[in-house]
Amino acid sequence: MKIKFTKQSLISLKESLDFISKEVSFEKLKRIRDEVLDSTDILITHPKLGKKEEYLTHLKLGHRSIIEGNYKIIYKIEKEVIYITDIFDTRQNPEKMKG
Repeated sequence: MKIKFTKQSLISLKESLDFISKEVSFEKLKRIRDEVLDSTDILITHPKLGKKEEYLTHLKLGHRSIIEGNYKIIYKIEKEVIYITDIFDTRQNPEKMKG
């Protein structure tokens, strides 16, 4: 299996980090970013580790999610590729995920 981040997932992560950047140090921002990105590595060997993402079932694309800190990492599996489709700050209203 291989992991690919969509453009949207990286934009979402950047927006979340920009939002908290006034409250935390640069070092903490970098650590949060690295922890979120690194947490996806486990999906390579355990792609179905995440639970089915209830807020996206209407899309019928098999979205799943894992949690790292305050971030929900949303992904879908297509053949041998795991696409990280969004990185959602769980402190937001989950209705925003529905797309």
